[in-house]
Amino acid sequence: MCRLFGINAGTHEVHVDYWLVDAPDSMLIESHRNPDGTGVGWFGADGTPHVDKQPRSAFTDAAFTREAKSVDACTLITHIRAATTGHDAVENTHPFLFDGRVMAHNGGFGDLPAVEAQLGEYLPQVHGDTDSERYAALIAKFSADRGGDVGAGITAAASWLADNVPLYSLNCLVAAPGHLWALRYPDQRALHIARRRVDPESGGVVASSALASHTVQASEPTEVVIVASERIDDAADWRMLDPGELIHIGPELSFTSTLAIDRPPAHLHLLDEPDPNIDTF
Repeated sequence: MCRLFGINAGTHEVHVDYWLVDAPDSMLIESHRNPDGTGVGWFGADGTPHVDKQPRSAFTDAAFTREAKSVDACTLITHIRAATTGHDAVENTHPFLFDGRVMAHNGGFGDLPAVEAQLGEYLPQVHGDTDSERYAALIAKFSADRGGDVGAGITAAASWLADNVPLYSLNCLVAAPGHLWALRYPDQRALHIARRRVDPESGGVVASSALASHTVQASEPTEVVIVASERIDDAADWRMLDPGELIHIGPELSFTSTLAIDRPPAHLHLLDEPDPNIDTF
């Protein structure tokens, strides 16, 4: 399956190469199991969006490690792709950039023509074949329709999909300068959250456990919130998001949680059933 990872350090920049390259279950390691694309989207202190992605495994890309070690980010999303809809191409690789925000998705849904009918003026901004890019566009459209409220846009987009198309997971991360949103829906794929502190005086160790010693560099003491499909260590502070739960972490690392969707999908596909997009390739 695909893998999601996100971090929000608020207004502070941190070096992110640990999670991308050096961790025992880093994005580089995960790319061996999810070989169809690797992407990173991030915002630095100036708020400029950056997206670097390629339709191949990170372990086959000689530049990935070098580029990962050069990234300083306040807010970041990474995605390792195991393709369901759409062939291996850069336009089908996550994350996607809409309205100055980056978005990545772990899951799948069908009936893409019905989704496209909802996109209106956002449809020409969709360049690939994936359900995920259309999900990102739908979130952008519904956010714009609600005065730029991203949380409301995510809720509206996921609710519409839950009511109208076959799906097995809408888990997603959305990032803007200083902001990170995460949705888990329904309960077929995991999504975890934890809060850590980077302390330069202790060598930047934010967590030490039997699985890993997480060394992340920052120029000053910095708290970070991390969201991941899989727990990357055995620390006690990880929490699984509830089904339908939408979280938002703001620039001061303030945290809000809402039950965005309180009902099961109208057309749930189980993980062992055929992909709902089999007829749309």
